[in-house]
Amino acid sequence: MTITANWSYPTAIKFGAGRIKELADHCKALGIKKPLLITDRGLAPMPITQNALDILDAAGLGRALFADVDSNPTDVNLAAGVKAFKEGGHDGVIAFGGGSGLDLGKCVAFMAGQTRPVWDFEDIGDWWTRASVEGIAPIIAVPTTAGTGSEVGRASVITNSETHTKKVIFHPKFLPAVTICDPELTVGMPKVITAGTGMDAFAHCLEAYCSPFYHPMSAGIALEGLRLVKEYLPRAYKDGTDIEARAHMMSAAAMGAVAFQKGLGAIHSLSHPVGAIYNTHHGMTNAVVMPPVLRFNRPAIEDKIGMAAAYLGISGGFDGFYDYVLKLREELGVPDKLSALGVGTDRIDEMAAMAIVDPTAGGNPVELTLEAAKQLFRDCI
Repeated sequence: MTITANWSYPTAIKFGAGRIKELADHCKALGIKKPLLITDRGLAPMPITQNALDILDAAGLGRALFADVDSNPTDVNLAAGVKAFKEGGHDGVIAFGGGSGLDLGKCVAFMAGQTRPVWDFEDIGDWWTRASVEGIAPIIAVPTTAGTGSEVGRASVITNSETHTKKVIFHPKFLPAVTICDPELTVGMPKVITAGTGMDAFAHCLEAYCSPFYHPMSAGIALEGLRLVKEYLPRAYKDGTDIEARAHMMSAAAMGAVAFQKGLGAIHSLSHPVGAIYNTHHGMTNAVVMPPVLRFNRPAIEDKIGMAAAYLGISGGFDGFYDYVLKLREELGVPDKLSALGVGTDRIDEMAAMAIVDPTAGGNPVELTLEAAKQLFRDCI
């Protein structure tokens, strides 16, 4: 089977090894004459980024780069990005990288056309209708990791630098017009990033599948995403040049993000405040808190997890699935406790208060109360 395809779900996806070479063509098709490539500081000097800029430059589109992006992007990064976009006279954004570059790139393209503060577009009710759509710049997304799925998402997660809280900023126009999924761009990922991003994709699929909301299409996508992670994440971790494994993990990442239209849960609502306060890697944080959340949710998801385990070829129902998660974490070098990521016990009350109001908390199968969140943090740390 040749792992090359063109998909239109939920947006135009150009999938396959080597397809980064089409970048300039897609810019021109969207009418982008002066794109701004947005990525994070670590990725900016890397060969894959410079190659993308070379492709743009050779096509007469310049090589403009903005890389003042933290691992958990903030409103400060956003303001700087919007300023660079406007001062450079740019007319489109190439969001390039992992979750940080993708999220900030999408948000810059969106905020370039707004007059209200970004927090006015938080994912609450119909706040997105406040936006002026005329000035939103076209977006091309190019993921270089296989985890966040932001390349097919209608939102960005931005940290408020004053309150140290993560906010989900939403608008339908956040969805990139074109996404290039080229697994060759992920070959150079270090093992720890392969593990963390892969477990992020796994968490997205797992929580979407377990969410109590009705969305059978997303549930099916989540289940198949779990299978792809189970089959191919260990391979990608063991051999970073395994292009087949890398490709399937890119699919799983996109599937997780599509699936979580159905909802997320306590894995994410615990992870978000930890990342905002301690600047931990989001996917790795998800992986650490996953077992305690599974135990907490067991009364509501035991039968559902049993069915998933059967599909995945895991015997033993819920217990078998739980043991599989523990073994997978061990295989990928995931720490057993948040303390290994530098998280202390002194801010549990603060993080618990943030967790229960996180937008993802409402999708948890068991109600996440303040006391429950505190206990979960104690179990995780």
